[in-house]
Amino acid sequence: MNPRTGILLKLIATLAFTVMSACVRGLNGSIPIGEVVFCRSLFALVPLSVWLWLSSQSVNVPARKNIPGLLAGSCAGLGGLFFGFLALAYLPLVNVTVLSYTTPLFTIMLAALLLGERVRIYRWSAVLLGFVGVFVTLSPGLPAPDTSAAADIDAVTMTGTVLALAGALCAAFSAIAIRRLNSIEHPSRIVLIYTLTGLSAGLGTAALGWKMPDMGQCLLLAGSGLAGGIGQITMTVSLRHAQASLLAPFDYTTMIWAVALGYLFMAEIPTSATLGGAAMVIAAGLFAMWRESRLAGRAQDRGGDTPARCESRKRAIG
Repeated sequence: MNPRTGILLKLIATLAFTVMSACVRGLNGSIPIGEVVFCRSLFALVPLSVWLWLSSQSVNVPARKNIPGLLAGSCAGLGGLFFGFLALAYLPLVNVTVLSYTTPLFTIMLAALLLGERVRIYRWSAVLLGFVGVFVTLSPGLPAPDTSAAADIDAVTMTGTVLALAGALCAAFSAIAIRRLNSIEHPSRIVLIYTLTGLSAGLGTAALGWKMPDMGQCLLLAGSGLAGGIGQITMTVSLRHAQASLLAPFDYTTMIWAVALGYLFMAEIPTSATLGGAAMVIAAGLFAMWRESRLAGRAQDRGGDTPARCESRKRAIG
């Protein structure tokens, strides 16, 4: 393993995913969302095919018992893509990026509900802090003492926020599914099935009406797919060089890329509410990661424990 290479690849992945979102934001809702998802998946096959060819990886049919999990994870990830792209038609790039940081917080909640993990006060506090940050992000500016924050929230902001949070929730479902799949399926197969699922779902919306894009829109659609494919590949390969716990905090560098791209190409300047809410959501996510690493460290310090016992104690500690 080479941690420096893993970190570099992770940074490239976060930049690529932010470029993908910036391209979709540049469309400004002018192209039907199903068509956007189809083009994103179609052009993502280009870097994915090159990667599979260069790495001499053969993609076989998955075992029948793994197909339901693969489809469930892919559909959940696809839901995150649909909702996230829709949110970009209502909110600035930075705001959608901030709201996407709630994914690990939703993952904590789902792990408790679906996997039976025992989550106690520390991680529930992180979840609460994160959603307080979301509420702060909702308002165009930090509310004055004599006004209510709710009064400052307009319908467009609320719609975009609900869509972005729905996307983060779907991404959390996908993360739960992939957590189980990584031990039984090769990452390249997971990525390929996810891409093909997006291609099929996007194509299925053609009957609802597609629009012939102009040259500028074609470039943005192609850019979103190429950047998304590169992001998936570099994120996957980064995990071969460094542990997920080391790479996870670098997810928040998307905030830097989003601010830069939004300012340079879309003249979007983040408000004080956006930056304040982002600080709270990021702090909540980092605290949850720190708590997770401490639990893992305690389990490893208990010599002679089996993996099952370590996991059992980890759930009991919360």
